[in-house]
Amino acid sequence: MELNLCIRESAPAYLKDLFEVERRAFNSEEEADLVRELLDDPSAEPRLSLLAVYEERAVGHILFTRGYVDPEIDLKVSILAPLAVLPEYQKQGIGGRLIKEGLAILGKRGVDLVFVLGHPSYYPQHGFKPAVPAGFAPPYYIAPEFTDAWMVQPLNPTCWGSCQGQVKCAQALDRPEYWGE
Repeated sequence: MELNLCIRESAPAYLKDLFEVERRAFNSEEEADLVRELLDDPSAEPRLSLLAVYEERAVGHILFTRGYVDPEIDLKVSILAPLAVLPEYQKQGIGGRLIKEGLAILGKRGVDLVFVLGHPSYYPQHGFKPAVPAGFAPPYYIAPEFTDAWMVQPLNPTCWGSCQGQVKCAQALDRPEYWGE
C-alpha cells in the first residue's frame, strides 16, 4: 500500500524536521551538518530541497545542489546528495518518490544532467546509469571497484553523448571524504 505523502519544497520553518530526518536516517550528525552547510553555501545555488511529509511528520528529505562540468560547457548540472528516509519508513517507496519529484522539478528548471554517488543497485531503478563510461569523472578519485556508484541521469537527451569532463560541486561538498564509497 502506497503512503499518502505530501512532497513539498523545504522552507526555513521545516529545518528542524529536515535535520532530524537526516540525523535519524544516517544515525549520525554528519549528514545533518553537511545539509546545513549546503543550505548555507552560495556556491550550491540553485538548489532544490524537498521534504516528504506523512500525517504532518517529515519522513524523508532529498537535496540537489549546483554542479558543473570542467572544462566548463553550457550545461545545467545538479548533484543529488543526500537522500534520507526515516528508518521506520524505508522500503516503502518514499526515496523513489522524492527522486522522481525532484527530477521532474529540475527538468522544468532546465537542468541537463543530475549526478549521484550512491548505491549502484538502487539508483539505476530511478534512471541513473554509470557516469564514468559516459565520460563524466567524479569530483574526486573513486577506486575502480566503486566507479559504478558514480552515476548520472540526463534530463535533456540532446546533451547526452556530446560532452564530457570532470564534475565539480559546491564548496561544502568539495571534500575528498565525501567521495569515498
